[in-house]
Amino acid sequence: MSSGLGHFQNVELDCWRSKSDFARIDIMTSPKKTRPFQRTRNDHAQETAEDYVEAIAEAIAEKGECRGSDLARLFGVSKVTITKTVARLQGEGLVINERYRPLQLTPKGKRLATACRHRHQTVLSFLIALGVNPDVAAVDSEGIEHHVSDETLRVFKEFVENR
Repeated sequence: MSSGLGHFQNVELDCWRSKSDFARIDIMTSPKKTRPFQRTRNDHAQETAEDYVEAIAEAIAEKGECRGSDLARLFGVSKVTITKTVARLQGEGLVINERYRPLQLTPKGKRLATACRHRHQTVLSFLIALGVNPDVAAVDSEGIEHHVSDETLRVFKEFVENR
């Protein structure tokens, strides 16, 4: 339902008042205020793909192949979760998954894995340059790398290089 107030969006929510009663509450939100949250949601949607292609690339580099069971152990999730995620990545053109064969990255998947590795290394180097304990920086950089803009990443890199 639209409120007709131009740049505002009218959202109706059902709120529980009593066992037999619902109250309607209109919440007015400005799209301008929701933009940062939309970016974060989009970033989260991309995180899994980035983590998986990076892990697949690392496993291939370390032991020559990557299987779904390797990812299940690494991420601590079920094989069913791995199967669904890998199917999504295959649909996005990042992974080749043939029955009874190790996982492979497509050229697009390899490019993404390389970019993720560079982002991770930049964030890690920045945190260490700030004085963060390297073990803590390693853990923190895993999350931060997915949420920094290209501009922020560029500044991180310049900071480390100019120290």
